Amino acid sequence: MQMSKLTMIYWKEEKFWLGKILERPEIMTQGETLEELEANLKEAYQLMIMDDVPANFGSTVL
Repeated sequence: MQMSKLTMIYWKEEKFWLGKILERPEIMTQGETLEELEANLKEAYQLMIMDDVPANFGSTVL
């Protein structure tokens, strides 16, 4: 599944990078590196948008 273009905003705390998706501010996570933070945000976004979708879903590009 291809993700839409989203904006990651992030900042460094003491130990971890923290970030959220600007277009979906309720999605927030952390990572030890910026790369890990980005991967964690992508995973959180996918989990959120697919939360109520059954496993045998169909899709098409709009």
